[in-house]
This record gives sequence, structure tokens and C-alpha cells, in this order.
Amino acid sequence: MVLPAVMDFAPCFTTRRLLRGTCALLLMAGMACVAAPPALAEAGKLRVLILSGANNHNWQETTPAIKAALEETGRFSVDVEDKVADLKPQALEPYAVILSNFNTFGKDPSVQVWDAAMRKAFIEHLGKGHGLVIVHAGSSMFYDWPEFQKLACGSWKDATSHGPIHVDHVTFTEEKSPITAGLAPFWIRDEFWKNTGVDSAAKALATVSPEPAAAANTTNNNILYTTETGGARGFAIFLGHDATTMKNTAWRTLLQRGTEWAATGKVTLAPAKDWPATQADAERMAK
Repeated sequence: MVLPAVMDFAPCFTTRRLLRGTCALLLMAGMACVAAPPALAEAGKLRVLILSGANNHNWQETTPAIKAALEETGRFSVDVEDKVADLKPQALEPYAVILSNFNTFGKDPSVQVWDAAMRKAFIEHLGKGHGLVIVHAGSSMFYDWPEFQKLACGSWKDATSHGPIHVDHVTFTEEKSPITAGLAPFWIRDEFWKNTGVDSAAKALATVSPEPAAAANTTNNNILYTTETGGARGFAIFLGHDATTMKNTAWRTLLQRGTEWAATGKVTLAPAKDWPATQADAERMAK
């Protein structure tokens, strides 16, 4: 039986050329994979990492609600990290947006969640044109980290407070923002913060009317912000106390559009068709 030439143990130029060609193809394929934008790795979807696992709110219910609200658009691929303290710099690389539904409020401030190297990597990653999204109390941490607080737009501070959960009216203060452009005012049942500590560079997009009893000592009722700094974008929606609030379609629209803006600087997502234009609409959505 005669063996094919490629099986000959003697040196064979044809075999070598085949091997070289195969290696070249594999190398080119590997380079193509490396060159593909990691934030758009899954069929063109924007990748989002939700920081979760600790919060002075019910993150066990709100994190799945946030994930569902983003994924229902078909625009995002969402992962959840419940062990935030264990994150390493390389874990951030695939993501266009880091969304915080995590905080350490009320815990020992001397216990560092991230060391200096992780903090540096976080800011550098976002500075590559990526975004940070804050949901409700997701910035109630890292008070000793100015770069984080600046990108977070604001956070709960000593003077911040809120009244009982109720239904209230939200109006937009910045109609030129791509996040709020074309949106009508709306009603929502939520916990509304007053006197939030806000970074001076943050731009307010929406406000809620204060409760009459609290109006006299309230100087800040804004609940939606954006900022841009160091190549990064920050979006904060201080609405979203619980999973019931997150059923409101206006809230979902703002989260979706704000997250898309944080990732790309643009908004393509349309608002919800069922809009809470009345108090009755908001009450219906909260059931």
C-alpha cells in the first residue's frame, strides 16, 4: 500500500506550505477576534455589567427588574456581578456600561471595596468612551473617591432626605438631551429624594414637585442627571426605590435610553407606547 505524500515522514515542501497556510489562517482569525469591539461582542448588542449583591434596598428584587428592563429592548446583553469586591480590572473590558445597583451605605467606611489599582482601572476603562449608570442609591458609596462621585453625578449626603412613598409628577428640565428629547411629563409612584448631593458639573434633566409640607426646606428636587468627563459618560436616575417602581414604563424608558446614551453618546430607543400621563396610569402600573 502506498501512503499519500502528506504522510511521508521525509521533509515535504507541500506539507510545509499547507501547515504554514493553516497557521496563517488561524493567526488571522485570532487577530480578527481581538480586533472586534468587545462591547459589541454579542450580535451587535451593547454589553452591560450590573454591580449588585449589596444595597440598603432590596437588590434581590431590583437587580432582576433592571436586567429585564434593559434586555426587553433587544439592545443590551446584561451580566450581573454579585461579588463586587472580587472584581479584577480585566473583568471590565467587555462592557460598554457599568451599572451600579450596589452600595455600602451604613457599613464601615474604612473597609475598602476596591484597592487603588482597581479604582484606577475602573476610571481608565470608562474613559475609553464607556459609561457609568447609577440607579437610585447606586452611588451611596465611595465617598472618599472624587472621580467616582463626579461620574455618578450625585449621591445621598447628610442633608438628603425623602418623604413617604407616593405618586408624584415628573417634568423635564432639559429637553435638548437625547435621553429626554420628545418625552412627555409623567407620573410615577416612588420614593423621591430631596437635597441630593450633586456634582457641580452634572446636568439636571428632570425634576419632581416637592411635597407641600417639605417645599420650604427643599432646594433640590431633580432626579435625573448626566455628566461627561475624561472621555466617560455618567447617567444617574435617582428614581427606582423598589421593583414596583420599576414597572412604570416611563422609568423603564429613561433607564433604557440613559443606558444607551452612556454606552454610545446617542439614543435610538423609542419611548414606551403605554405612557403614565396621569396619576391613574401610575397607580395602575404600580399594582
